[in-house]
Amino acid sequence: MLISCLYTDKMDLFLWKSVCITMFKKIFYIFYFIFPQSCFTIGVVKTEHRGDGMDNEQLWNKFLTQIQIKILQPFSFNSWLKPTKLLGINGNSCIVEVESEFQKNFLARNYTDLMSEVLYEITNVNYDFEFVLKSDNHEEELPQDDRVVETKNLGKSLEIEHKKLNSNLNPKYTFDNFIVGDTNRFACSSAQAVAENPGKIYNPLFIYGKSGLGKTHLMHAIGNRISSNSDKVVLYVTSSEFIADFTGMLRKDKNVDNYEVMNNFKEKYRNIDVLIIDDIQFLAGADKSQDEFFHTFTELYDSNKQIIISSDRSPDDLKLLEERLLTRFRWGLTANIYPPDFALRCQILRNKMMGHEVAKLVDDRVIEYIASNCENDVRQLEGAINRLYAYAAIMVPNEINVDFATEALKGFLGTSMYITNNIQRIQRAVAEYFNLSVEDLKSKKRTANINYARQIGIYLSQTTTDETLVKIGLEFGNRDHSTVIHACDKIAEDINTNGKLKDDIENIKNKIVN
Repeated sequence: MLISCLYTDKMDLFLWKSVCITMFKKIFYIFYFIFPQSCFTIGVVKTEHRGDGMDNEQLWNKFLTQIQIKILQPFSFNSWLKPTKLLGINGNSCIVEVESEFQKNFLARNYTDLMSEVLYEITNVNYDFEFVLKSDNHEEELPQDDRVVETKNLGKSLEIEHKKLNSNLNPKYTFDNFIVGDTNRFACSSAQAVAENPGKIYNPLFIYGKSGLGKTHLMHAIGNRISSNSDKVVLYVTSSEFIADFTGMLRKDKNVDNYEVMNNFKEKYRNIDVLIIDDIQFLAGADKSQDEFFHTFTELYDSNKQIIISSDRSPDDLKLLEERLLTRFRWGLTANIYPPDFALRCQILRNKMMGHEVAKLVDDRVIEYIASNCENDVRQLEGAINRLYAYAAIMVPNEINVDFATEALKGFLGTSMYITNNIQRIQRAVAEYFNLSVEDLKSKKRTANINYARQIGIYLSQTTTDETLVKIGLEFGNRDHSTVIHACDKIAEDINTNGKLKDDIENIKNKIVN
């Protein structure tokens, strides 16, 4: 009996275990199909969770489109979310590529909830986010079967692509299409040397000359050459853009972490290999921007990064900038671009006409006519060509001779006015026109008529010769550079509204030429 009872108890225990195991399996399978990610911590999200079988790029584009609607500030979206990229999905974690440590921290602190909400609307799955830097190698972090793009050397290739996309360089400006002559040969040779050895020689390179002579072309050419020959980070900006970025950084925005914006500004301008800044003269008067540029310049220079600067005047004539900046501008090489001489103007015209179907109709004497009468400005040469071609398209001539060009360019071309190093000739013409003596223009007299004539003489000397402001001041009675700048600025401003002044200047120009 005892043996029988024990046998019965063992059978009941066995049956009970069998029932429990069967129930456990059923519960496990039910739980697995409802919560698969809880059963397996590592795995690839199934395609149906992506939303209509989208790949990484399609999913992220849809995500960016929808989250942009929810962010009221375009600046915030463009700064923090637009530069991101979905690299892959590992389990319930989206691996998102960002460009900087600042962006990574900012997104983690301020946008993960909103990002999860938007992605849930698309996929019906709650995802976490893992932010990784573009400069890192992400190959081992992504699940192999979920990788949509080739990830070999991903960080490096995307980094190089990003550098080129954000350089602001114009690819049409190269050394190959820069026309070289005696008046710009030194500047071009210096620019090419810097492009071949950035940060090692001629640092900074300071290029100066009047507007329209090719300074910007050379600066872009340097940047394009460096970008094509290396993976260096090149940034081209104008001084006005630098000021706008700096003042924008100081502007308070309750929707943006201003500390992060400040760090992003510094990263943009200091975490680079080559800084190209155009028209530095416009920093005058912007004291805080000058101070920030001083620190930017110093950090780049101390790190052997190349700095290239342009201006419409030499460092010696930029007296409205801080002296500590001017001192640093002189550390490297200064190169002047002079107005093109007659031979170079003809060469520029022929080059600009090359390849145009109307060019074969243009007589060589037309090129000489334009070169002789056009102001010494490459942009005006280009304008003359465009006007000539437009007129030819309307009139459809059999040939474009001097008579045709004269008619087409009537009112566009002025009298050639460039006078090499001849302030004295200008002084004589101005004095004769106003019935004064040259000594009156050089004297300390400040009567209205003499002061008016003197300012016109200074203005013409600055706009039609290659002399420095210091030299012009010396020729007009040893006047300070600030007096010369004031005279030039006043005449340049008044000439647009004062008809008599405009007539006086034109009459004096004719007197000088004749």
